[in-house]
Amino acid sequence: MSKIHGSKSETAFRVINGLFMFILAGITLYPLLYVVFGSFSDPAKLSRFRGALLKPMGFSLKGYEAVFSMKNFWLGYRNTLFYVAAGTAISMLLTILGAYALSVKGYMLKKPVMFLIVFTMYFSGGMIPTYLVVKQIGFVDTIWSVLIPGCISVYNLIVLRSSFQSIPRNLIESASIDGAGHIRILFRIVLPLSSAALATITLFYGASRWGAWYSAMVYLPNRRDLYPLQMFLRELMVTENNMDAVADEFSTESANFYLLKNVIKYAAVIVSTVPILCLYPFLQKYFIKGVLVGSLKE
Repeated sequence: MSKIHGSKSETAFRVINGLFMFILAGITLYPLLYVVFGSFSDPAKLSRFRGALLKPMGFSLKGYEAVFSMKNFWLGYRNTLFYVAAGTAISMLLTILGAYALSVKGYMLKKPVMFLIVFTMYFSGGMIPTYLVVKQIGFVDTIWSVLIPGCISVYNLIVLRSSFQSIPRNLIESASIDGAGHIRILFRIVLPLSSAALATITLFYGASRWGAWYSAMVYLPNRRDLYPLQMFLRELMVTENNMDAVADEFSTESANFYLLKNVIKYAAVIVSTVPILCLYPFLQKYFIKGVLVGSLKE
């Protein structure tokens, strides 16, 4: 009887758990589906629709046509691709060098330096002192104001340091005895054995760079030509008084533009999200392995 009772309890638990996860997935997925359905909807029908959107209201590609005709959108796309590529490369280089230095056995200043690095996770100078520093070194209204400030994540540095520390010491010691220096040990032994962690950290940096807009808003007040894509999206989504500037780029009548307004927003979100969504599945398998490596000792 206990076995039967246990099997029924397990079945009930699995059914309830599965139902709960299905509802949770639906709540999480619905906003994205809403945007997708809205981007393909007929503007006139969508403007009159109220309630939950479970399918496209008609079919129209006018929103995508409007987005693809916007010069600022493609300018922001180009800038964002550059910021993602260059920013991720800079962040990974500095993070790798810092993580390796902090993982080297016998480094005398490891503990105080690590304390100072971790301290920045909890305390910072604030926005105004940071802006004054960036201004004094001449980075305001330049691409470096987007690439350099905040280019290292302490969390990513700690994860990568733990990954490097999990590599068997006898490999590094053997290479050192054979005359290999730190540069050769790093690039020939440490990095090849940390591919999972490197892929995970790279995706973390790339995703954060892709969605970044705050640095551009603060440090690029007079360089609209250097705006990333997210700044133009912010103008399109949040700052309604900039909608007129967007309307000037769209070759249609003003009334038609404002009818298309919501469809354009949805289409812009989809177009700007597709690249990172396409990249994620290829690196997803590295997530758990990359984050947990270093926490498990062999």
